Amino acid sequence: MNKIIAFLLFFTICISIPVHGQDLLKGNDLKAVVVDDLSDVQIAELQSQLSGKNMTIDQVEPMALSKGMSPSEFSKLRARLQALKPEANVSTGEVSAGDSKDPSVSKKNKLSDSPATIKRSNPQIFGSELFNNAALSFEPNLKLATPLNYTLGPDDELQISVYGVQEFNASLKVSSEGKISIPYVGQISVSGMTIEAATQKIKSAMSKVYSTVASGQSTVTVSLSRIRTIRVTIIGSMQPGNYAVSSLSTVYNALHLAGGPAENGSYRNIELIRNNKIFKSIDIYRFLINGDQSDDVGLKDNDVIRIPIYRNRVKLEGEVKRAGIFEMKGEETFFDLLGFASGFSEEAYTASVNVVQKTDKEYKIKDILSSEFLTYKPLSGDVYKVSKILSRYENRITIEGAVFRPNFYSFFTGMKVSDLVSKAEGIREDAYTKRARIVRVKEDLTTEMVEVDLEKALAGDATANIELKKEDILTIYSLLDFKENFKITIDGEIKKPGTYDYFENLSLNDLLIEAGGLTGAASKKVEIARMLKSEDVDKDGKKRVEVINLEINVQNNEQLENIKLFPFDVINIRKLPVYEHPEMVVIKGEVNYPGKYVLANKEERIYDVITKAGGLTNQANIDGVKIKRPIKAEQIEDLDRIDLNLGKGDSIQKDLTDKVIKLKYATIPVDWQKIKANKNHYSNIMLLPGDEIEVMAYDEAVKISGNVLLTSEIPYRKGKGFNYYLDAVGGLDNKGWKRKSYIIYPNGKAATSSSFLFFRSYPDVEPGSQIVVPAKPESKKMSTAEVVTIASVLTSLAGVIIAILR
Repeated sequence: MNKIIAFLLFFTICISIPVHGQDLLKGNDLKAVVVDDLSDVQIAELQSQLSGKNMTIDQVEPMALSKGMSPSEFSKLRARLQALKPEANVSTGEVSAGDSKDPSVSKKNKLSDSPATIKRSNPQIFGSELFNNAALSFEPNLKLATPLNYTLGPDDELQISVYGVQEFNASLKVSSEGKISIPYVGQISVSGMTIEAATQKIKSAMSKVYSTVASGQSTVTVSLSRIRTIRVTIIGSMQPGNYAVSSLSTVYNALHLAGGPAENGSYRNIELIRNNKIFKSIDIYRFLINGDQSDDVGLKDNDVIRIPIYRNRVKLEGEVKRAGIFEMKGEETFFDLLGFASGFSEEAYTASVNVVQKTDKEYKIKDILSSEFLTYKPLSGDVYKVSKILSRYENRITIEGAVFRPNFYSFFTGMKVSDLVSKAEGIREDAYTKRARIVRVKEDLTTEMVEVDLEKALAGDATANIELKKEDILTIYSLLDFKENFKITIDGEIKKPGTYDYFENLSLNDLLIEAGGLTGAASKKVEIARMLKSEDVDKDGKKRVEVINLEINVQNNEQLENIKLFPFDVINIRKLPVYEHPEMVVIKGEVNYPGKYVLANKEERIYDVITKAGGLTNQANIDGVKIKRPIKAEQIEDLDRIDLNLGKGDSIQKDLTDKVIKLKYATIPVDWQKIKANKNHYSNIMLLPGDEIEVMAYDEAVKISGNVLLTSEIPYRKGKGFNYYLDAVGGLDNKGWKRKSYIIYPNGKAATSSSFLFFRSYPDVEPGSQIVVPAKPESKKMSTAEVVTIASVLTSLAGVIIAILR
């Protein structure tokens, strides 16, 4: 009931809107209006009425609110009106898609009915993609100037302007009788006239009233400000029905709105019926194949587009450029069908095409030869299958091996070995001419090998120069194929040690140069290990290689005695007994001269280096001396090789290795006070290259970290124990594990708590040390089922014990 009341109220508004906005909504109560209950058609009619009176929604607002419409409902109305297509720009004489009352919407006027949402059951039908693509709407361009041959009719609106000495401007609608009424001029009949003819008629009539028009002092212009809507009927489409379209719309525009032909509709024999007669027969294939739009004629009011059922459809699949289902006319042949499919693909077998046809009772297969393509007429229901060409050659022959151009070549009847070698531009210098090979496919598709004396064949011997067959493969061997690929190895104090190719007459000087020359550590001692070869077997079997020791001049890569090498020789350049680069350590922190220091000998110790650095400063913490030693790659490899017997899938060993890799350094605590008292103390360790000595500054604070309530640093107080510092940071959190707490001293040494009987003692706290409280390990609680199981086991066990005791 509310919808009916709202509609009647808005209808009353629309028909009562005057030219002046102050009289809008006069005498109407709009309190009961619910915008959500209005249909899209009602909103469109309201927009059309507002446009006809040259009013905007903003001009309507104060009057609508004054008549009881709520601001929220008016906001909804404004949003729905703005969602429609924009109105025409009357001042320029151009019209947009929204200029007609309902130019391009179906009778249901719903977005869900648009052609883009229509799904066809068989998209293989050629031409269906034209109507499945929303971008191809064929909608007329309403922003172009009005065509001069446009035929006027009722509901068209003309913009007539006179400018110059006299002025006049009016927008006049063509009445249902086909006339326009010009003030002081009278009624002029324009229906059925072109815009060009109507312009001349209007000018002639106005010149009788406006004298300056006749004298040329004023000019008359006539343009189309609003295009009328026409109604067309479409039968046999995906969405048949009556459609309101712009009077500039064409057949293709209407077909697209209706979703194109139905599943069984024809694409070749569409009829445009005008005044109960067939005005035009439309073949969409003309547009699809040739881009010919001659069938896309303009529509008139009450036109009928009839899409009949197809008569002949065939299917083409396989090796064609555009496979699908095609509609055929009676006079068209298979050659025309190929044209619709854009022809064969590159891999198509074109000698004949296989077709599956239907008889009254069953299927039958027929072959269409290429000579019949121009005459064979497809039958409805035919299925044509274009197969691929065979993966074989009708005239191929192959030559490979020691020729200048090994490749495939064309075969001809009577071709001989010498002919094929000539095509390959002859044999190479390394060709083995005593024997060649032909691999031939026999008639039963098995293969055989034919031997050829190549030397005689090339010399013209008719017996050796045998005749070839297609698909023969002629192989010419190379002498290089029979030679072993010899290598030679050089190692030791050479810049590029490795294995190199051996060449005949290769000498030691040649190999030294190829390997980049000797290093500075090379000694004069050189060892050459040479492979033994003998027909006689050594009964003892002890000697495996021959070792040759010699001396060279390390100052020159060119030796006076240029020793000849043999295949598989292994040359070792020995290193000088004493050849070591100076190695350094780093000392930093609280020493007088921090920096890098060279290790003068292999037994230099930490005391010696700190002495070189001027000793400790006054700010140094004598308990904070430590050595950071880099972890070497081989140490990590040794750790990986250790088997902890943890079983498969255990991650402890991997975690241990990863932790070592992350550390990069191993920390060695140093007791400097004892070293000063006794240089032979075990803390005075021998240094290694890369070691880093770190002397910490004196720090009176004690750092507490880990699972405590507050990570902080507490000033050191002499005599205070472990618990004092834990209490100073608020104690442990709920995960803290006090009995596993430990302390790290400034020199890197760590100490843990210990227990005796029921007593636990904690390590002493020193200035600059750090107390760490670890987290308790997570323990899994027993489930109810586990508790019940254990209880039942204990109960059974108790029963057994009682039974025994009885």
